[in-house]
Order: sequence, then C-alpha cells, then structure tokens
Amino acid sequence: MPSQDTMKAAMQAYIDAFNSGSAQAVAALYAEDATVEDPVGSPPKRGRAEILAFYTHSIATGAKLALDAPVRGSHGNAAAMAFNARIGPITVRVIDVMTFDEQGKFTSMKAYFGPGDISQG
Repeated sequence: MPSQDTMKAAMQAYIDAFNSGSAQAVAALYAEDATVEDPVGSPPKRGRAEILAFYTHSIATGAKLALDAPVRGSHGNAAAMAFNARIGPITVRVIDVMTFDEQGKFTSMKAYFGPGDISQG
C-alpha cells in the first residue's frame, strides 16, 4: 500500500496537472486498467485511453479546480479531496475518492456531486 504522503502528493498532482491543461499528465497518474466514474452513477470510463479522452474533453471546457480543504488520507489504499470545479459562471462542488495500487497510481476515481452541488454566479 502506498504511503499517505504518496497518495496525497498524487492527488495534488492531479489538481496541478488538470489546472495546467495537461490531460496527458492527468492520465499518467492512473494505472493502465483504472476506472473513472465522474459523476458517480454515470458509465465508468475504463483504461487509460478512455480516461485520457475524458480529461481531454474536461480540460477543454476551461474548468479550473480549487481545493476546499487539505487532501484526506485513510488507513487503506484510498484518499479523498473536496474541491470546486469552476466552469465559466458555474461552480460544481465535488468530492473525489481515489484508490491506489502499490506504485501509487490511481486504480479508480469516483466523483461525488449531484444537481444540488451545482450553482451559478
């Protein structure tokens, strides 16, 4: 299991890579067979190619991410972070939960937000 520092650093790298506009750098944080369910309840994206396509589209919207609080670890192989995704005048309040492999790569990401977590202005 990766250390808490490794998991937290990977989560921060995710925010930094997304905000820098590098879908490639975001996708590189994932294991080859990882899954992304964003939002939870939507069909999962499977494997690095689908994940890269998802982030290429997401970054192209102009979205920017900002942490609401420090990244949280766990006593297992998962970490979570609360952040706002700002897309023009729209703000989406999100909690992402990632699981990790032994190398510190994401094996899964689940994004939790619903209609009541989206606001304008």
